[in-house]
Amino acid sequence: MGPGIVILFSLFGVLNGQGGKQISIDECCKDGRVRGIDNQDCTAIPLISESTTCRIVQEQCCAAVLEDNICTSGINMAKEQGVCDTQFTGSTCETKTAKMCCDCCLLGRAAREHGLTCDHSLSLGYQCGLVSRACCDDGAPDVETRNSLVSDKDNETLTEKENPLPNNMCSSGLAKCAQECVGNSTCACFKGYKLKPDGKNCEDINECLLGASNCRGGEHCINTVGSFRCQREVSCGTGYELMDSNNCKDIDECESGTHNCSPDFECQNTQGSFRCLPKNQCGDGYIQDAMGSCIDINECLAQTEPCRPGQLCMNTMGSFTCQRNSINCGRGYHLNDGGNRCVDIDECKGPDGACAGHGCINLVGSFRCECKTGFIFNSISRVCEDINECRHYPGRLCAHKCENVLGSYKCSCTQGFKLASDGRNCDDLNECESSPCSQECANVYGSYQCYCRRGYQLSDIDGINCEDIDECALPTGGHICSYRCNNTPGSFYCTCPATGYTLAPNGRSCQDVDECVTGTHTCSVTESCFNVQGGFRCLSFECPPNYRQAGEIRARVERSDTIRCVKSCQPNDIGCVLDPVHSISHTVISLPTFREFTKPEEIVFLRTMSPAHSSPQLSSDIVFDILEGNVQNSFDIVKRQEHGMIVGVVRQVKPLIGSLNMVLKLAMNYVTSGVVSHRNIVNVHIFVSEFWF
Repeated sequence: MGPGIVILFSLFGVLNGQGGKQISIDECCKDGRVRGIDNQDCTAIPLISESTTCRIVQEQCCAAVLEDNICTSGINMAKEQGVCDTQFTGSTCETKTAKMCCDCCLLGRAAREHGLTCDHSLSLGYQCGLVSRACCDDGAPDVETRNSLVSDKDNETLTEKENPLPNNMCSSGLAKCAQECVGNSTCACFKGYKLKPDGKNCEDINECLLGASNCRGGEHCINTVGSFRCQREVSCGTGYELMDSNNCKDIDECESGTHNCSPDFECQNTQGSFRCLPKNQCGDGYIQDAMGSCIDINECLAQTEPCRPGQLCMNTMGSFTCQRNSINCGRGYHLNDGGNRCVDIDECKGPDGACAGHGCINLVGSFRCECKTGFIFNSISRVCEDINECRHYPGRLCAHKCENVLGSYKCSCTQGFKLASDGRNCDDLNECESSPCSQECANVYGSYQCYCRRGYQLSDIDGINCEDIDECALPTGGHICSYRCNNTPGSFYCTCPATGYTLAPNGRSCQDVDECVTGTHTCSVTESCFNVQGGFRCLSFECPPNYRQAGEIRARVERSDTIRCVKSCQPNDIGCVLDPVHSISHTVISLPTFREFTKPEEIVFLRTMSPAHSSPQLSSDIVFDILEGNVQNSFDIVKRQEHGMIVGVVRQVKPLIGSLNMVLKLAMNYVTSGVVSHRNIVNVHIFVSEFWF
């Protein structure tokens, strides 16, 4: 961008700035460079002049600084890391410029490493060629330039001692060197230049790109033809100009004629600015304004009590008069102690003032309240009124309920929730932590649920307490225990009659105790023990005269046992022989008190030896009959056939309530041709238990 800047500076002139101020093109460029140093958008920088030329200079000088900085960053990346592709990605203009300078610098360094000339003949762009040659020359021995690089401020001309000694070619002018000719007809360049590949012409060295400048901190290097200069990064500011020494000097606007004082004023220079002092002086009662004009002084306002008490001050041109007048002060004013002026009432005086504890600002003839947070000033009633935040922002402040309070608001939660730490949201309250239930508690969102252990049920009244379930009183309670159900808190237990029974392993049923087996009966050795439901009986059976017992007497009688007495007549006992009763038998049965008697119960089977189908010529039959003991006709006897034999079945047809003992006398009549040929008597000893089990 160096040549472009030189061309712009060649257009140096004076332009009209804003407000008529004369602005040079140099100042336009300085402003643009400052904007570029600050990395501002060069296409949207504030203009310091309405001139189109100044705008162009501003934008181009700004863009030159940005492009130099971007290019310098690419060169530094190539020198420090030696790679460009992974460092500069993207498609922005800045990224492309930095990558171009980085790649071109790598190209120059590669040429130097391979021993190639830095002034190659590749058709590169202008800026790429400069960067490539600069990076190629950087670090290589300089045989084409003289000594070292210096700035134009350090040394602008070469001394006589540095001039080369001419030889024959040089003196004859045959070398045709553009700048200098040294021994052996070799051409050389001045400081700030280097020899081109043709060996005769010279081109400028960009000291700023090579880092060969000696600019101080806070200064920016600007390349010039044959040299460079250091410019402050921060401008001097309005009223100052930057000198060649890089220092700021005050601009004497009075001397340069850039002030805007009118003809009636005299310009006086100050550091960074100037003053306009009026040439003419005003008389008493007048004061000069900014334009130098004399205006009247209102002594009634400017002086303290210009008139005596009770008089009214009337201003006149250059003076004032005092007139006696009665004063009626308006709202916000009252008469002063002298009674001649209305003065402002300071409504803010006092412990609370007019704003009742809020901030109070006194105004001329009035006041204004600075309300605290949560209040708003009512301009009509002139008081601070509470803001009802809950009404102004419904549903936005609190998660559940919003309650307005003076100067603020307060959030609360519905039952089952508690206020969160932020004071606005609501968290579920674990009511179970406070043990509200008598037994078990289960927390649910926004509430809780009580439940009871086995054997208890939740109260229908409060839903909290657990009440014992009386299992014995339930509709099915009668079937829980065989005998008696006893309720306990949360449970129950079953019991059996005091004697004759024991509780079964299931804890509910009652089992009969067989005293005959356990040996807990009280029967004598001559008696037989028969177990009944809930007890036992001691039985003793003796055969009547003319009968003898078949079999021996047993100490224990089972239900299936039969004690049988058969007829045994004495000799010549005709009556015994003619008696049709051949045998008398005894059998024992124990029956419960049936709880539900729905059909006849078969209790005794009388089996015969007669076939069911006898010969018709015999015309014989067996007739069964109940002779005695049929209480309330509770029993009957039916004849049936089983396995081809005749069987008499004794049935209980009515319920019997125990305890009850009876003897049912049965007859098995063998009838032949209508006459009972013989008869067998069966005595059934029936013991009905008190209980159904």
